[in-house]
Amino acid sequence: MAGGLLLSVQQPAVADVNLIKNPGFETAGTGGGTGGATDMPYCWEQSGWGDNDFTFTTVADAHTGAKALKVALSRRVDGDRKTLITESAECAPDVEQDRQYDLSLWYKSTTPDASITLFRHDTTAGWQYWTDLKTLDLSTGYQRAEVRTPAVPPGTDRITWGVSVYGTGSVTTDDYAMTEVAPPPAQPECAGTAEECADGKWEVLPTENPVRSMHSVVLNNGKVLLIAGSGNDPEMFEAGTFTSAVYDPEKGTYRTIPTPDDMFCSGHVQLADGRVLVMSGNEAYPTADGTVGYRGLKDSYIFDAVTETYSRTNDLNDGHWYPSATVMGNGDVMSFGGLREDSTGSVTAERWSAEQEKWLPLSQVNQTWSYWGLYPSMILMQDGRLFYSGSHVFGNGTPGTGSSVYDYEANTVTDVPGLQDKDERDQSASVLLPPAQDQRVLTIGGGNVDSDPDANRLTDLIDLKAPSPRYTPGPLLPQGTVDLGDGPRPEAGTEGKMYGSAVLLPDGKVLETGGGLHNRANPVYEASLFDPRTETFDPVAADPESRGYHSSAFLLPDGRVMTTGDNPGNGSWNHAVSLYTPPYLLKGPRPKITSVIDSQWLYGDTQRITVDRPIEKAELIRPAAVTHSSDPNQRFVDLPLSVDGNNIDLNVTSNPNLAPPGWYMLFAVDAAGVPSVAQWVHLGGPAALAADAEPGHVHDFAGKLAQSPKKPQQKRTSAPVSRQIAGCDRHYGSANVCVPTVFPTAVPATTKARCDWLAANDYGRLAVNGKDDPLRLDPDHDGAACGKGDVRRAGN
Repeated sequence: MAGGLLLSVQQPAVADVNLIKNPGFETAGTGGGTGGATDMPYCWEQSGWGDNDFTFTTVADAHTGAKALKVALSRRVDGDRKTLITESAECAPDVEQDRQYDLSLWYKSTTPDASITLFRHDTTAGWQYWTDLKTLDLSTGYQRAEVRTPAVPPGTDRITWGVSVYGTGSVTTDDYAMTEVAPPPAQPECAGTAEECADGKWEVLPTENPVRSMHSVVLNNGKVLLIAGSGNDPEMFEAGTFTSAVYDPEKGTYRTIPTPDDMFCSGHVQLADGRVLVMSGNEAYPTADGTVGYRGLKDSYIFDAVTETYSRTNDLNDGHWYPSATVMGNGDVMSFGGLREDSTGSVTAERWSAEQEKWLPLSQVNQTWSYWGLYPSMILMQDGRLFYSGSHVFGNGTPGTGSSVYDYEANTVTDVPGLQDKDERDQSASVLLPPAQDQRVLTIGGGNVDSDPDANRLTDLIDLKAPSPRYTPGPLLPQGTVDLGDGPRPEAGTEGKMYGSAVLLPDGKVLETGGGLHNRANPVYEASLFDPRTETFDPVAADPESRGYHSSAFLLPDGRVMTTGDNPGNGSWNHAVSLYTPPYLLKGPRPKITSVIDSQWLYGDTQRITVDRPIEKAELIRPAAVTHSSDPNQRFVDLPLSVDGNNIDLNVTSNPNLAPPGWYMLFAVDAAGVPSVAQWVHLGGPAALAADAEPGHVHDFAGKLAQSPKKPQQKRTSAPVSRQIAGCDRHYGSANVCVPTVFPTAVPATTKARCDWLAANDYGRLAVNGKDDPLRLDPDHDGAACGKGDVRRAGN
């Protein structure tokens, strides 16, 4: 009975001990005043940045005692001003790893632009921003604000916090308090085998995916849109047979959807209202002789999750086969890269206007005339700039460092250093790590279809909060099992994978799964969980199905991960669907969100939910819209808690760049990392999204980039791109077959060795298109590659 009672209420403070020195400013300090400030109280300091006029004043208008502290901004262009506990061993409270702390203060405010901001002291890196915890409401009289910190990260020994003011007006504060939260009760034992409890488990569903989908979009009703178009099948293209399906995870059923165009290798993203914007696709397959490559459509559509139908929008300004799609803080969508209608590279940036519901004409979109490649991973930063992570599809990375920051307003591109082997990050995966407020990106694996080396084990991490961010090497990817023709064996040496997927999980970890060692060949069976707190990988159970080129992995609202697809070079398709149950679903009962008071959320809101047991955190996870290892919109947004028993107030970020408008999965997670089933909530609000609105609390991160910004290039129509861009030699077989232009290095450059490799990978009979035979697969010139006569005639 006692144990049950412990599980029914939130954890209280350890004791009513205030860990803050001079919480009411009654003890005067010396020094610390700059600008218009007087001397700050003992153990308190001022901080801030930007172009603004401000004052810090000790005033008599106190909540209790004789003193309070007032911060006022009379003019502001940008930046903020903060009242903080002094960053010193004497004043900053000590904290323990994995513990949480309840923070509170009393305040009055004449501005809606104020928040409680938290910093932490890393024992190696020193003081650094941690997160914004809570937006303060306007208040003419004193009111109390309370919020709970996230669990203290490893390596953190002290914290400091206070109030940031980032709009004109003033905030007066008094009577700060900080108390430690009691540790949670012991968790129940894991339900499952020891192996399942450590590594999770996979199941292959009895019903196969009916379409050859390479695009997976989780809809705001929990269903999944699977887009195939022609499915990389020229015969379906010629027949005008274009397909999509909607999968219902609760029922385990598929519904095939009429699809008006070839959306094969399009771009896609959820709009703020939950509809799906689909851009470009395939206008034509390469010609048999390889003189003309893939051609991108200008067409664009919207998919309605309610009616399960597509409707046409206005056209893009250019064709974009393999385009990026990134939703911005105001709900607009930016798209870059891909191939034009004439198979050259598109240098046209496109912008979808959320307000006008159309693609803007070229004259209304800033242009740098840069060729970003195919499916460039463009991740929205907290200040509205875009970070190009270096992940892309096909061949080399962009010139320079292979990674950059794009500032749309300034219309500049600035290279970011540090990405390892930038020309071997083809079909790597990049993800904004949990939580989005931390502004760190992980990039994993990759290869190069043009040179076809063994895919690598490299990972790179970048902290976009740094003044001058640069990638640093992360831990090597764990190795899996691969079959190179002699039976399955463990990977060795530097062998890693491309085509991998990275999925944000509600416990704050990242599942990386699937992949292959070479260009559309040699699947790698491996999966692991990356922990952003410790920057380590933990190998877990591997998907039993091959998941290489054209595969997808994504989070479902019930906390499981679904994987689908694989399209090896022989043109076949894996229709099997797998479901992964992570270890957190085997750790006993799940917390339940028993009520959500309001499913329509505004930026800067405090939203109440009720739960049936203690939770440690809650978050919003944006539903997946993934293809080709790429989902730049994937993000996990922390919701700091204010706890009153089983009533939990969730504090929503004021910054739309951290959580662009739209539908999100809301998870509540206990101290063991066990998540609830997600509830759907909508985040938006006209005030935050107005053209002249402040974007919430923006920080001066990445403000001193090491490289000089590059101005727009000279206006041009397109960029030259090889017709063999996919790493496929079109002299052989049909357009859906990919005979590699360069074979893996272990394959000798002989007719017999190449033909043996093609046979081992089930290529079957291959016609030779035209008279040229650059790979010497048809020495007897009978028009069929790798016949008996070819190997005998070649003599090797």
